Amino acid sequence: MHKRISLVILAAGIGCQVGFALEARDETVTSAPAMAGHVQDPNRPIRANFRQERTSVDAQRVADWIVDSGDNQQLPFMVLDKVDARVYLFHADGQLQAASAVLLGLAVGDDSVADIGERKLSSIRSEERTTPAGRFVASLGRNLHGGQILWVDYASALSLHPVITSNPKERRAQRLSTPTPHDNRISFGCINVPNDFFERAVKPAFASSNGIVYVLPETRPLRKVFPSFDDKMIP
Repeated sequence: MHKRISLVILAAGIGCQVGFALEARDETVTSAPAMAGHVQDPNRPIRANFRQERTSVDAQRVADWIVDSGDNQQLPFMVLDKVDARVYLFHADGQLQAASAVLLGLAVGDDSVADIGERKLSSIRSEERTTPAGRFVASLGRNLHGGQILWVDYASALSLHPVITSNPKERRAQRLSTPTPHDNRISFGCINVPNDFFERAVKPAFASSNGIVYVLPETRPLRKVFPSFDDKMIP
């Protein structure tokens, strides 16, 4: 039984299918680059540095809160914006390491089905193929073929891994390269990233420690997903 569950969880961590369209929000902000030699005023909030990356208001607000509150516990962290279908990887101090487009779960939603990690992929209905929102302690792991993946939430079979391109009809690589998020909904819930992003950014960041992955909600308020989130601390 344990072997069957492990195989199902592994398959869910690497399986992705079918396409879905999602309207993206128009709100974007550009954070200012850090100033060389600047001394932080202890009375002012610490902000995440997205460098020249354009990002949504919610992603900026959550990243600022993470850094100022220390919610990441001095660990590297990711902020994944499902609406924009982008992920931002930060050093523990809130300096951006890298950013990338992602492929996400077929269905819109912020929760996982309770037993999703123990079910066969063929039994998972289209409306159940969500990428859950939340704060997750993530770590590198290996699949049965020896390839590395980032387990975001093992219980719900949620992983971040290099994009699988074995089925040309799914056009996954092309979906990642398009300029909008409208065609980035295709998986059973897993998070697909370009292979280069995984190799040069994700693996080094999580090689010597765990990290925190913050998956932003798309149907629920931020405070419902991150109970300690307080955007009032970031004017």
